[in-house]
Amino acid sequence: MPQRKLGSTGIIIGEIGMGGMPLSVNGRPSEEDGIRTVHAALEQGITLFDTADSYCLNSTEVGHNERLLAKALHDRPEAIIATKGGHIRPEGRWETDGRPEYLRQACEDSLRALGVEAITLYQFHRPDPKVPFAESVGAVADLQREGKIVHAGLSNVSVAQLEEARGILTVASVQNRMNVFDQSSMDVLKRCEEHGIAFLPYSPLNGMGNAGGIGSNETLSRIAGRHGASPQQIAIAWLLQLSPVVLPIPGASKAANIVNCAGAANLKLSAEDVAELNGIAAQITA
Repeated sequence: MPQRKLGSTGIIIGEIGMGGMPLSVNGRPSEEDGIRTVHAALEQGITLFDTADSYCLNSTEVGHNERLLAKALHDRPEAIIATKGGHIRPEGRWETDGRPEYLRQACEDSLRALGVEAITLYQFHRPDPKVPFAESVGAVADLQREGKIVHAGLSNVSVAQLEEARGILTVASVQNRMNVFDQSSMDVLKRCEEHGIAFLPYSPLNGMGNAGGIGSNETLSRIAGRHGASPQQIAIAWLLQLSPVVLPIPGASKAANIVNCAGAANLKLSAEDVAELNGIAAQITA
């Protein structure tokens, strides 16, 4: 697989990563099958694995996905696990907690779950409307100064929040939702490109429940046929051609799915293809 840098960090990885969330939430595979999927990703040249302490069923098993990835990758030094803190899962709900004291504890718990002394990339998962954004980001900066994390990132942020965070710490990555159907973070991507910040689009196939059906979109299906590729590969190839700072992180619960996604790294879309794909989101909102 072709390689890219993880923003300005100097870390070299494959052109796409893998999101671990489907391995730990509702409908997840067995641990054995989950580990098999992670190993299939490695065989395709994927070395960046995205997780979070909240990728679990509920608050009784916080860190489930972190522990699973740590087990699957314990003897693979080339693999990089990026994790996040700031979401909580009371009774399975998705809620936010951006308090500095919570983020500190979440980071400590992630260090134990991953079995490492320092987390290579730690991202603030989502701004908490109950807590000043600068306080949450400041807590992440403190963790970095203490050596508990190497690089710091953000997730689910606006351009204004990105700029506010840049005044507090060096932002290595931004992880926002982005795909051909939802291009609402294009302004954030452009700002990331200006500053050499890695942009990790999550839900690159329009979310876990929709990934298998994106071929029903006529434009994606037609372009896929033109290239002898799957619609999923075309959707990821479009993201890759948006900017050299883009690193899609498709989630997968089956080995065959991540193998399929990895094939996108070898596709080259024409200007005509890209223009047609750019128009999909506009068709939906029209």
